[in-house]
Amino acid sequence: MFAKSIPETSVTDRPADALPRVRQLLTLVLVLTSLSTLIVLLEERLGVGALGSALAVVQQEATAISARVLAQPEAVPADNERQVALAEFLAKRYKVAQDLTLDFVRIAHAEGGRVGVDPLLIMAVIAVESRYNPIAESVVGAKGLMQIIPRFHGDKLAVFGGERAVFDPEANIRVGTRILKEYLAKTGNLGIALQMYAGALNDDNDTYTTKVLGEKQRLQQVVASLAEPAPTATRVSQRRDRRAESPLGERI
Repeated sequence: MFAKSIPETSVTDRPADALPRVRQLLTLVLVLTSLSTLIVLLEERLGVGALGSALAVVQQEATAISARVLAQPEAVPADNERQVALAEFLAKRYKVAQDLTLDFVRIAHAEGGRVGVDPLLIMAVIAVESRYNPIAESVVGAKGLMQIIPRFHGDKLAVFGGERAVFDPEANIRVGTRILKEYLAKTGNLGIALQMYAGALNDDNDTYTTKVLGEKQRLQQVVASLAEPAPTATRVSQRRDRRAESPLGERI
């Protein structure tokens, strides 16, 4: 909490999953170009007329393969698709560059899986604590994405090189997640654990817990939207037909 804001940074325009296709196509072009050049040189030096037809076949195949590579996007793994969607949502909501939020999302998933904490809960805590500002610092000395106070958790930060590691996103998320895990194990209650994390056990309204769970719900909606089937042409047509009818069932 008490996070500083980050100047808005442009979000990357090119999807990360498009890069392998581009590299694949460039490699293909280089190979086929080299082969075509070799055929032409052999024909010129040896005078073998049959090589001309071979060159035509190579060029035809190159065109066909290039069309297939460009027309058929690579399948995006479900986990990667989920993380990219979450990163895009967070980048827009908190005005942070998407390449940064994607790093944070991946770290949260990795550490959450390692210690058994829901990655969406980790990301929700980051949202409430720092609004995804990795250099946020509060008036009470809480620092980084998950607002860790070094003097209270120096032993955990020591594993990552000491107190200065508190501003390293990976170290901060890993330490913050383990603190949250300890509170969950100690209390056995998510609400109390979150209030402990915020240092707000005296808040009878559980304001912090409400904020975190609200953020988590938004992230759950992002993930759920990935599983929603696209509307079919039939359903779209049915909706249009319904809109075209009057309340008495007559066509308008």
